[in-house]
Amino acid sequence: MHRTILHCDCNSFYASVETVLDPSLAAGPMAVCGDPDSRHGIILAKNEQAKACGVKTAETIWQARRKCPDLRLVAPHREEYVRYSRRANQLYLEFTDLVEPFGIDESFLDVTGSMHLFGSGQQIADTLRRRMREELGLTISVGVSFNKAFAKLGSDYKKPDATTLLSPETYREIIWPLPVGTLLYAGPKAQQKLHILGIDTIGQLAAADPVSLHSALGKLGDTLLAYARGEDHDPVRSFYAEHTVKSVGKGMTFAHNLTHIEEIRLQVMMLCDNIGTRLRARHLQCQTVQVLIRDPDFHNISRQTTLPSATDSTRQLTETALSLIAQHWKPGKPIRMITVTAASLLSPEQTGEQLSLFDAGAAERREKQQKLDRAVDALRGKYGKDAVQYGASLAKTGRSEE
Repeated sequence: MHRTILHCDCNSFYASVETVLDPSLAAGPMAVCGDPDSRHGIILAKNEQAKACGVKTAETIWQARRKCPDLRLVAPHREEYVRYSRRANQLYLEFTDLVEPFGIDESFLDVTGSMHLFGSGQQIADTLRRRMREELGLTISVGVSFNKAFAKLGSDYKKPDATTLLSPETYREIIWPLPVGTLLYAGPKAQQKLHILGIDTIGQLAAADPVSLHSALGKLGDTLLAYARGEDHDPVRSFYAEHTVKSVGKGMTFAHNLTHIEEIRLQVMMLCDNIGTRLRARHLQCQTVQVLIRDPDFHNISRQTTLPSATDSTRQLTETALSLIAQHWKPGKPIRMITVTAASLLSPEQTGEQLSLFDAGAAERREKQQKLDRAVDALRGKYGKDAVQYGASLAKTGRSEE
């Protein structure tokens, strides 16, 4: 029996929530953005009127205003976005417990076992759209299909406030003519490689040679081929299922470009302090440290290294991240943003350390660092997170993004 999967995507989510909070914003083009007077002046979201003017997410405010002089700008209210996201998922949970959030503004639902109560997948989708408008003041686009990949594609097919049904009988005529880039996880790099193979549509992908795809794209090629052929069997997780933490990261976009090593060192130290604290709170250690760096022109590089032994040490995380930056970033070249991520996480029972016979003090140094980290954690737990800070961090130079 085929499953019935819904993908519910809130339309222009940030902008829509802002309009619910301030209905006057519905009159004319509007965008959510950072402070227009700071370096964070980029468009985070826009309403349909702004979209019609050509305003795009992630472009600078001056670029958007050049296209749309009447554009009204509002600052983001992130706590409200989280609140409305929770309300949306609570509505979905009235129809099934198989609700899997896929970002703050979209979720997958498996309603296969609910249709005898609430009607067909399309009827449930239409009910959700109506109730979302009436109860939250938001609109959603819903894709209805027999797997997650096609449901996601369906919610993108018609916007805003629409239901798209992609059944086993009809999906080929609707989906296969579409550009391959509309398929889940078919990003720009994958599209380039597929184009070299003569593959530009989903239909061409479905008919492609599996060996050639695997050779060009590895496991991603296998996945995309299965998606194009309607062979996605990935289940929708229960909303109440335990989620395994796969990584712990922290990023910061800076109020001014960083060029001096001491500035970079301070910011990396602050990022790793946050990551180390969170690792220890979860009783996890990492074996891999990743660093992503962005320059003022929004060019990114990402590098990672595997540690000789797993760690939750703030100092070791900091030293490793700084080493990656020193190896792969030209001294003096400006940095706009840094993200540090601890990956390959292990629980205490999974970790083990092989100490060198030629470094008898390694265990002692590690024990001292652990005591220091845990003392800091204890003080912050008792007196608040600002109870212990790095002295230089009292002069904030950026904003953080987890």
